[in-house]
Amino acid sequence: MSESIDELKGNEPKREKVRIISIELIDDFPEHPFQVKDDESMAQLVSSIEMNGVLNPVILRKKEGERYEIIAGHRRKYACRKLDIKLIPSIVRELSREDAIIEMVDSNLQRECILPSEKARAYKMKMDAMKRKAGRPSKENSAPLEQNFGKTTRDMLAADSPDSSEQIRRYVRLTELTPELLEFVDEGKIGMRPAVELSYLQEDEMRDLVDYIDTEGTFPSHAQTIRMRALSKEGKLDTDAINTIMNEEKPNQKARIKIPMEKIEKYFPVGTSEQKIEETIIKALALYRQRQKENRDAR
Repeated sequence: MSESIDELKGNEPKREKVRIISIELIDDFPEHPFQVKDDESMAQLVSSIEMNGVLNPVILRKKEGERYEIIAGHRRKYACRKLDIKLIPSIVRELSREDAIIEMVDSNLQRECILPSEKARAYKMKMDAMKRKAGRPSKENSAPLEQNFGKTTRDMLAADSPDSSEQIRRYVRLTELTPELLEFVDEGKIGMRPAVELSYLQEDEMRDLVDYIDTEGTFPSHAQTIRMRALSKEGKLDTDAINTIMNEEKPNQKARIKIPMEKIEKYFPVGTSEQKIEETIIKALALYRQRQKENRDAR
């Protein structure tokens, strides 16, 4: 038997009401882990909104009084401010603090370019929110401490994320780094694996390492960070030990050409890994060499 029109209507998803709300009443999400930058991507968004308006409503959560906070749409709000747009189409949802955090993280993880520090803070916020919803302690950085029907919080988080449970563990460990070391990770100067090893050092040990890096301009390898972590665990990682480890010649060490990041960063999206940059440069050089050969052969 076919369904009636009323029955079919009842099966349709409920559409959320779009409201027009003053930007002045909208606050940023507390401790929002994703940066809003005045870069080329923002310029394109500003241009699009100037021509077509805000096509996708921002998602808000009602606060006390007459104010709201953004769950999704920080970049759209920023672009509207640049254009002096006073009102913005919005969808207001009734969400708990934990549900708001989870939705905020999920909506932003779809971005094309995300810095390691952004993912680190976002995963940590979402994982802690998931645990609070389940009535669990919030601390979990290195090991699967809590179980839920055989799954850890990281496992459940990974099910709806672009990264595996183990990769999420690594990202969350980055939140233990000092701001200086985390910035080196964002810049591609320290890789993920050595960064995770460094996250187990004491804060004063990390700062001693930063002082060495600032002075010498060299960064630790994965093997060197493993040694530092081992000495830190024994309480023996002081400035002399750091200097000794960093000054040791690495096995099969070869001369390397160093290109300052500021000279090439404009050619790569923000957050591009050091390995990806190296692969792209090698491919570009191979193409350049091939064209040189073709030009010689054509003479």
